[in-house]
Amino acid sequence: MFIRGFAVLAVVLGLCCAPARAQEQTFAAFEAELWPDAQAKGITRATFDLALKGVTPDPRVIAATKKQPEYGKPVGDYVNAIANRRRIADGELKAKQWSKTFDAVEKQFGVERWVLIALWGIESDFGAEKDRWDVFRSLATLGYVRYRHPYFRNELIVAMRIMQDGHFPRDKMVSSWAGAMGQTQFMPTNVVDYAVDFSGDGKADIWTNVPDVLGSTGNYLHKGNWKHGLPWGFEVSVPKGFDYMRSRASFAEWAKLGVRRADGKPFPPSGPGILFFPSGANGPAFLATENYAVLKEYNNSDPYAIAVGHLADRINGAQPIKAAWPADDRPLSRDARIALQKKLSALGYKVLDFEGHIDFDLRDNIRAEQAKLGMLPDGNPTAALLEKLGVKAP
Repeated sequence: MFIRGFAVLAVVLGLCCAPARAQEQTFAAFEAELWPDAQAKGITRATFDLALKGVTPDPRVIAATKKQPEYGKPVGDYVNAIANRRRIADGELKAKQWSKTFDAVEKQFGVERWVLIALWGIESDFGAEKDRWDVFRSLATLGYVRYRHPYFRNELIVAMRIMQDGHFPRDKMVSSWAGAMGQTQFMPTNVVDYAVDFSGDGKADIWTNVPDVLGSTGNYLHKGNWKHGLPWGFEVSVPKGFDYMRSRASFAEWAKLGVRRADGKPFPPSGPGILFFPSGANGPAFLATENYAVLKEYNNSDPYAIAVGHLADRINGAQPIKAAWPADDRPLSRDARIALQKKLSALGYKVLDFEGHIDFDLRDNIRAEQAKLGMLPDGNPTAALLEKLGVKAP
């Protein structure tokens, strides 16, 4: 599921617990405070009351925020679990079943079917996994406890607008625990901005209408500047004596440096590629393209983006990742990543958020610190790095 703005739902999956002070406000007070804002955005009192009728804070939503499936789990385990044989086989079948729809989506939005199939499979198992949470209760709960305030509070009002505009009745407004809806998990704002009626039946139905699901997802990626024909990235090998401080170059420059694609194919004719080692230099290396950044807008997580891209490649007939994932890979927990971010900030590096996301700029900062500490500068955040920096892992 994802948050657009361009932020994403792995952001949600790693959120910390709600501030204690938020619990001091009663839910009734939260509703009373919300109403003027909703009214100012065109929500009628009838819609407001219908959306929140019988709604109380959902403790299951709070519990779900504490789960961190993409933190602390070895990247290879995560990627292999996503790009499994059954999902690959099912994706191949979906490609044949919906080939004409994919033809039309590719023609209109310029997004390859393999990526759409991968997202569809990951987010809802091709529609088999149904949304089962009340979107209003989930968003009201997150808004009430001031999770990423005011993001979820605002999404709650947008969900009201979707219902008020007659798109779907109250009982059909179902979502994930965090308010993401439909077979490829759109947040309410995303529904408004990117959902399209691709089937031509007069309604953009991302819950049950497959052409609408695929068209809407293609529209989202297209408007995120997806480049048709450009891979999301690819596995590479680096030569002996490689300078691990080097992380950014054009494809032509990478070729001159002796970096090669693991599948033996040529690099794209032009453009930049960012080299990174998601599990350190002892594991697979990848060159990420501009399309990789678009996938991270869908979900701000490197393991997720790699899994989507790799699953898409496998459905399209590619081979598994060649390099072995390290058996001793122990990714940092979210709290440990936040501690590292704070340390890097204290050292003078620019940190965009303190939510545990280690972007490519921070990986370069990590390289610089690793070099100072006599470590191999592969940009991978580890417990050993925290220790050398004098940071106590929470």
